[in-house]
Amino acid sequence: MKKIKTILAILPALLFSCAGDDVEKYIPPTPIAPSEPGEEVVYHKRAKEQFDLINQCYRINSGATEGLYNENYPKKDTDNPASFLWPYDGLVSGVAALHSLGYDVNYATMVDRFEVYYSTPAGAVGAYGSQTNGTTGSGTRFYDDNSIVGIELVEAFNLLNNQDYLTKAKRIVAFLQEGEDDTFGGGLWWNEDQKGQQGVGDSNKPTCANGYATLFLLEYYSVCPQEEKADVLALAKRLYAWTLNNLRDPEDGCYWNDKQADGSINKTKWTYNTGVMISNGVRLYKITGEQTYLDSAIASSDGAYNYFVRPLNGLALAYPDHDPWFTTKLVRAFIDIEPYYKNAGNYIKTFINFLDYAYENARLSSGLFYEDWTGTDPKRAEQLLMQDAALESLGIIALYKGETVTEE
Repeated sequence: MKKIKTILAILPALLFSCAGDDVEKYIPPTPIAPSEPGEEVVYHKRAKEQFDLINQCYRINSGATEGLYNENYPKKDTDNPASFLWPYDGLVSGVAALHSLGYDVNYATMVDRFEVYYSTPAGAVGAYGSQTNGTTGSGTRFYDDNSIVGIELVEAFNLLNNQDYLTKAKRIVAFLQEGEDDTFGGGLWWNEDQKGQQGVGDSNKPTCANGYATLFLLEYYSVCPQEEKADVLALAKRLYAWTLNNLRDPEDGCYWNDKQADGSINKTKWTYNTGVMISNGVRLYKITGEQTYLDSAIASSDGAYNYFVRPLNGLALAYPDHDPWFTTKLVRAFIDIEPYYKNAGNYIKTFINFLDYAYENARLSSGLFYEDWTGTDPKRAEQLLMQDAALESLGIIALYKGETVTEE
């Protein structure tokens, strides 16, 4: 296939800062379009190619963890018998996109394997642990991990019409209900083991836990029995409001990482944290009709694009050169809000150009993607999560463009 070549545009003369009191009016940069004609990219084919490569490099084909995936390729001596829950969930997200596109990728089997991460310690509510021996879950039980699994279970229910997935998702609602407390006026801690421990960095109430719990609850709300809806929506609204009031930067609408156990704010900003709150605002607007939810999501969309997208490593416009899984979630949010806010379409176009550039310029000789999509440094390319990000990105863009596997 003829490769598409991207001609980089001249660095814009003026960059706009999104921090501080002297913020200039936000003017979205114009997406950079390829200037040379080339064969049209078929994203679903690239997505399937990436999935096949992941299976070749990461899938475990024998032993107690057969059918699961390694954390790294090549596998490291210190790695667990199978990957942590997070990268496995990231893979299932991409596989869901492939299934939606029309590929036979054993989607149901992969969703079913979430159960080997499930654990029910004595006297505790059941939930998904961070690791597995191939039979049962163990390790820390994170509220964000469980919520993201819940999102996948609801999607599987919608795609496969299997009631069992809805039953399993309901268990996660109970885990979140048990985790909510009154410290700092509400919200969830990052995990169930490190609550209120001052001086311990991981003891915090983060946007990821509260934002993804909200997103899961809103997705579950759309399909749960009528008698559950009021309580589910009420919890989602509480977690959304807590995150908005405690972790939203009023200057740009982006979200800070967390509130520490001592009450201080970790003001690091990650793409996925703002992304999930954009998605939540869109869903709450659709459910309630309250304009304030959509207004907040629109402001955060502009703020996120202005904050995260900039000239980088020779590219005129690039998303961050690290943690592409996070960026994928922000782009999902732009796709969510585009029907209500046309500027988001430009933000998606910029990402598509970035994805195209990465495919041509940021892969190892094996075909695996770099972590850094500017092509400067492979960084943590060995990690399954980095490959998940490429798979999911290719899959969601194929769906966004209306592709199917029957296309030639």
